[in-house]
Amino acid sequence: MLSFSTDDIRPQDRFDHWCEVRGKSLFGVTIELEREKRASFHGRFSATPIGNAVLAEMTASSYRVSRTPADIARVSSDSLSIGLQIRGPGWMKTKGDRVHLVREGDVTINHSNMMFAGTPERSDGFDFRTLKIPLTNDLALGARTHDLFPEPLMQGARLTRLIKATLSALEHDPFQASGEIESIARLALIARGRLAQGSPEGRAALRAGFLHAAREIMIRDLHRPDLTSATVAAELVISLRQVHVLFEPTGLSFARTLTAMRLKEARRLLGLTPARQVADIAYACGFDSIATFYRVFRSAYGMTPGDARMMSLNA
Repeated sequence: MLSFSTDDIRPQDRFDHWCEVRGKSLFGVTIELEREKRASFHGRFSATPIGNAVLAEMTASSYRVSRTPADIARVSSDSLSIGLQIRGPGWMKTKGDRVHLVREGDVTINHSNMMFAGTPERSDGFDFRTLKIPLTNDLALGARTHDLFPEPLMQGARLTRLIKATLSALEHDPFQASGEIESIARLALIARGRLAQGSPEGRAALRAGFLHAAREIMIRDLHRPDLTSATVAAELVISLRQVHVLFEPTGLSFARTLTAMRLKEARRLLGLTPARQVADIAYACGFDSIATFYRVFRSAYGMTPGDARMMSLNA
């Protein structure tokens, strides 16, 4: 992983370095900021290769950014860009003088060689995550992509949720989730109307996205003893059978996956909070029976929760 912070640079040089090295050379964009604000500029950047794609995250002071014809000529690439505006909303001007408000939580999708101009709505900085995926005919399945100008997807839409869930999976475990690059690229192209949902490849991408969305719900609600596959199906607006089909390729059923998640969280808490009672941890992780918790914990780890806690403390 590549990481960078302006903290390592003299304050008077930070903005110029960010503009030249991070902006022009790496991302192929032009960055502008009023001179009086440059002395207090700060920025952090990280980039993680995932297969032939790159997942990058930036946190920085607010500034104006654009991708001009000169930028495209200097740093050109045939790639699909999927962005997530985590913090710091702004206005984005794109093809044909269209102007979009990009809100916090918005997902944007575009071809990397499309022009745009972005202006922050606030002055308290931003946090932005982007996934850049090189395009091939096999990946795009012949879909037209070169004219995909930046545009935010509708928040709350099903496809937006699936893309965000897959992006989150890539962030938290980039090496294990590297096989999901194809899926998220095709979900993005479906969301922009360039691929059909009903094609075999489209259905496979949807299944992968739904699986990540289901896992997000399970992680979020594992403390609830009443969490079931029916609960997940209802939230995702899919059938109960579809939920179970999602987990078939993983080799673990929905119920076994949920138990494994609860056990993993319980073991983490046993080591993290040594003064906390074992029963309290079991209930906090969604187990409604202490006897069941001890039985499945010993079956999974070959030791009692108390032994696991002692091992963690002595490590």
